[in-house]
Amino acid sequence: MNRQPVALVLGATGGVGGAVARALNDRGYHIRALNRDPSRLDGRLAHYEWIKGDAMRRADVENAARGAELIFHGVNPPGYKDWDRLVLPMLENTIGAARLANARILFPATIYNFGRDVFPYPNEDSPQNPHTRKGRIRVAVEERLREAAFEGTQVILVRAGDFFGGGAAGNSWFGQMVKPHAPLTRVTNPATPGVGHQWAYLPDLAETFAGLNDRAGQLPKFANFHFEGFYDADGMQMIEAIRRVSGDPKLKVSRFPWFIVPLLAPFMTLMREVLEVRYLWKEPMHMTNEKLVAVLGREPRTPLDTAIRNALEDIGVTLPRSSAPEPLRIKGPVSRA
Repeated sequence: MNRQPVALVLGATGGVGGAVARALNDRGYHIRALNRDPSRLDGRLAHYEWIKGDAMRRADVENAARGAELIFHGVNPPGYKDWDRLVLPMLENTIGAARLANARILFPATIYNFGRDVFPYPNEDSPQNPHTRKGRIRVAVEERLREAAFEGTQVILVRAGDFFGGGAAGNSWFGQMVKPHAPLTRVTNPATPGVGHQWAYLPDLAETFAGLNDRAGQLPKFANFHFEGFYDADGMQMIEAIRRVSGDPKLKVSRFPWFIVPLLAPFMTLMREVLEVRYLWKEPMHMTNEKLVAVLGREPRTPLDTAIRNALEDIGVTLPRSSAPEPLRIKGPVSRA
């Protein structure tokens, strides 16, 4: 009897980690997850194997990775706190555990790595010259992953835009556009009119990771891909999709109060981080997916309105009853074979 393959997911309670865990579980993987206090999950995701431990402790990660075929590294310091001190040590623990278990690493990469010198169309091999602190940290992370691949650990890396849906937290950019756990009465738009912005629907991104993992044997030791997702070419298509889903073509739209961000940045870590990525809302950047499609044949792509509806429901946004999809009605007699 074949043994069920094991996937260790670091960050299984988060947005991208949770979505990837579901996609791998659907592929027949036994999901193992690390958590500092699994008892606080109150029985949620009970079909996963929860191991008490901390991603900051090498021994805990190595113990959780025993017998695993892959490690998904989807964990970050909470609230953007102490990234400069914690991100690389956490990654080192994953690399060490993967080496011991002879497991591959799946890694979600960010767009922060790129500077304006490669806009608007960076590809997988574009130079990474970030002009933000967070971007420089992420470049160091990817350099370390390349080293790990050279040393023999396979790495599958997928870079995507801003997450929405599939468990993406309410503090994501999508969660700033609408008010979570409340009726949908208005939308806040952080985009600059006429400037494109890239989005990633998490279930589609997770399915992409799962599809690439299926083909791991055909990929090089360091395999990096761009996920196109949904590119909002003029900064208004996401808004219009939300309006369509709401059933209200005149749903109120307000501008994101960017002016207040630099005023709060000296006092709030989150605002400092938001200020750093402001350029991504002022200048267009569009990653295309030719390399990914060459491997998978297609990029998983949920229709935008369906993705938006699901994403709103995921964060508890209440839609007007009139916006619910009409049930299928069949007119005339129904033939029976």
